[in-house]
Amino acid sequence: MARITLKNLAHSYYPAPKSEADFALKEMDHVWDDGGAYALLGSSGCGKTTLLNIISGLLRPSQGRVLFGDTDVTDAETAQRNIAQVFQFPVVYDTMTVRDNLSFPLRNRGMDAAYIKARVGQIAQMIGMEAILDRKARGLTADAKQKISLGRGMVREDVNAILFDEPLTVIDPHMKWELRTQLKQLHREFGHTMIYVTHDQTEALTFADKVVVMYDGRVVQMGTPEELFETPQHTFVGYFIGSPGMNLLPAQIHGDHAHLGDITVPLGADYGHVHGKTQIGIRPEYATLTNGAGLPITIKRIEDVGRHRIIRGEVAGATVNVIAPEGAEIGADMTRVTFEPSRINVYADDWRVAPGKAA
Repeated sequence: MARITLKNLAHSYYPAPKSEADFALKEMDHVWDDGGAYALLGSSGCGKTTLLNIISGLLRPSQGRVLFGDTDVTDAETAQRNIAQVFQFPVVYDTMTVRDNLSFPLRNRGMDAAYIKARVGQIAQMIGMEAILDRKARGLTADAKQKISLGRGMVREDVNAILFDEPLTVIDPHMKWELRTQLKQLHREFGHTMIYVTHDQTEALTFADKVVVMYDGRVVQMGTPEELFETPQHTFVGYFIGSPGMNLLPAQIHGDHAHLGDITVPLGADYGHVHGKTQIGIRPEYATLTNGAGLPITIKRIEDVGRHRIIRGEVAGATVNVIAPEGAEIGADMTRVTFEPSRINVYADDWRVAPGKAA
């Protein structure tokens, strides 16, 4: 296991990058704790896999260093970094049995036969393959082969880190939930440093202790699921996390009030005078329909998703979603919406402004 440090790290696929726009991975400095469970989350093309490949040694960064503990591994080959990897599509040895596939990394390191048997049995139970350990991998379904890949990636206990690159793409939805839970349990039990790349927020939030959200080649926030939900540091985090994501409305910020044209919205703190492209952000969970005071809202439609209803509407020309709890009344006269002041975030040029710190 290892603490992973990224120092002044950046990468461009151009041989002579001329500007920041030429970098697929913008300059970053981060320390990922030994034994942490991290998820790299973002939309396609944001730099997640580039960063993972740099950590694994498949790609050398254009600038900066990668350290495992106190050891600089920037120029070390993948095999020298003592890591395990699980890729998006299954990589298995078709001519081997499931048992031999799982035991291969241990036999390759000369581990004791009794230990190999016990460890393979433990991993096979975790991935639900005890009954077919002696079957050849050839002919198994894609999701079964991917479970073998997952098992082989986790079978070693001595690795510095285990890296997962969208490993559940070919797994059926029910099995995805089970495997995420089992991966989390394995992390608690053995404490490996785990880095899990995904574009699926549910996978990221249920797996990781800390989620690393990437946007346009940059890490815009690293935090717990609660921090990402309550205090998104960038508007992309607010939009990307949550279903629906955070409502973002253009507004002028003056002290403890936001102004949406002629409409005034009370804020939960004093922000002074904020400059730039200013917005307020409010989660749909903290917006409430009313028939009295509040902002005028034009309701476009109502979606019943079982445990709650989503009201899709428009306020001052901006799209606003409201989540109404199950059983909450939604009357025809409820044409106003209020925002819980303490839950409103303020943004300038897409970055969150802390109360009392005007941009």
